[in-house]
This record gives sequence, C-alpha cells and structure tokens, in this order.
Amino acid sequence: MIATHWPYGIAAWLFIVGLYGIVTSRNYVHLIMCIAVLQSSTYVLLVTIGYRSGATSPIYANISPDTPAVDPIVQALMLTDIVVEAVVMALLLALAMQIHQRAGSLDPDKIRFLRW
Repeated sequence: MIATHWPYGIAAWLFIVGLYGIVTSRNYVHLIMCIAVLQSSTYVLLVTIGYRSGATSPIYANISPDTPAVDPIVQALMLTDIVVEAVVMALLLALAMQIHQRAGSLDPDKIRFLRW
C-alpha cells in the first residue's frame, strides 16, 4: 500500500519545491519556471487519480463493457491543464521580455515602475 502513495508524495514535493521557488525568486524567468514546476504537480496528481491498475483505455471497440477502464474525464482535465499551462507560460514569458526591454532587468527589486 505504501507504493500507491508515492505519486501523491511526489506531487506534494513538486508543489512545495515550486512554491518555495516562487516565494524566493529574484528573477522573473526563474519565477515563471517555478510556476511551471508547481503546475506540473497537478499533472502528477491527475495521473495518479485517474490511474487504475490493470485497466485499459476507455475505448470499448473490441472488448467487453465489463473490462475496467481508466477515467477519461481525468485525462481530459490533464490535457486541458497542459494547454492552459502552455498559454499562461507563453503570456508570462512575453511579459517578462517586455519588462526586460523596458527596465533592463528581470530583478523585481531593480524595476521601479512595478513598485506600488
């Protein structure tokens, strides 16, 4: 039973490492990469939730309907998660490039126009 809890632990570890990187980051590109690490913890969590030992893909073309299958909703959520993350990462990296062009730095402490 301990082996079945490993993916949850890995997801929690990825979340904590990403969150620590976000809190301690002094560079916007580093911050964006830490957000990606944090987001990847959701991939591991969704794969873990949707996985069923001995199950097949949810395509019932040539198999019995009693055959166990993995949850297709979790797979769809994970694909949506990947697409959303790709879009958010592209937007954040574009914003980081604009900040670097305007301020000449990616350090939040050195950028005056972003201060309150």
